[in-house]
Formats: sequence, C-alpha cells, structure tokens
Amino acid sequence: MDSESTRGVTAEFAVLDALEVPGDPELDAGFAGTAHRILADLVSGGAALGWVEPPSSEEVAGLLDDVVRAVRTGDAALRVAYLDRRLVGLGYWLRYTRPTHRPHADLEKVAVHTAVHGRGVGRALTAALIGDARAAGVEVLTLDARGDNAHALKLYRSLGFAEYGRLRDFVAVGERRYDKVFYMLDFRQER
Repeated sequence: MDSESTRGVTAEFAVLDALEVPGDPELDAGFAGTAHRILADLVSGGAALGWVEPPSSEEVAGLLDDVVRAVRTGDAALRVAYLDRRLVGLGYWLRYTRPTHRPHADLEKVAVHTAVHGRGVGRALTAALIGDARAAGVEVLTLDARGDNAHALKLYRSLGFAEYGRLRDFVAVGERRYDKVFYMLDFRQER
C-alpha cells in the first residue's frame, strides 16, 4: 500500500494484481463497470487511450477478459489501483505474439481516474507493471503515446523509458494531428 497525503488527510491506495480482485467480493463487484467508466470518461475528456469515441461497456469487458486470459498464460500483467477500496486506475502490458518477439512486451494502457491525477497512482501502477515485466523475463518493454501527453511522457522518462522513435503528425483526431512517440525500457542492460 502506498500512502498519499492531501490537505492533511491521508488516503491509502493499493496496487493489486488483477487476479487478486475476484477473491475479494467487495472489490470484484462492479469491477468491469467501473473500469469502463474510468476509460470512457478519460476518452470523453480527450485522453489518448486508443479510442476516438468512448468505448462501450461490452468492449471494455471483452478487453479485460482478453487481458486476464493472457495474464493466466504468462503473456500479460494487469494491475489495478484502489483508493479506499474504490477502483481508481488500471494498466496492463501484453507480450508480442510473434515468436521472434516473445521476449518483448508492450505497455498497452495505464488509465487513472481524473479525480486522483497527480497523486502517484499512475506512477505506482506503471512501476508495478515494470516489476511484473522484469519478473516475467521480458527483455524490452515498449509503449507508444500521443506526443501531446506531456505528463505521461514525463512519467515514463522518470521511470527509465527512453524515446526511440517518433512519427510526426501520425495520429489524426478529426482535423487535429499529433505525433506518435515510441518509448522503450531495455532490461537486457540490467543482466
């Protein structure tokens, strides 16, 4: 558990392996629905999470089912963050599926409810996912982000990710264009 203090009030958040959630009926109740609301609200607010329009609840439930299946086979990690036993964030990585790329994984999403932005939840989720990747024998963890997502890019750099490429004006949202930025964390240098 990480402790976070705001205006003299200490709130604790926990970052859990998502496979722990079904063992706790209180945390499990409404998990997919709350995850959907977090993702849909972020996308509605313009967050770059892979959707232009907010995803449907069915789409998010299907995504979570797919990721959990991959977690059970060792091909993914899914972490969730709870603040006072309320889901406030989630993130996951998936191994590349090509046989030649199996030692590598892509950090697909880290999403944190806007009410807790700036309180360390995204950092804790990402750090836990990095630890999971190391433990799973991942050699290189990659990610891509929209170039205007300065807070996320700063977080990734602070956790050791390095930019290895950029596609200028690659992401199109209506008439707006954004860079697509590629980052990597190479664990091979640690061995």
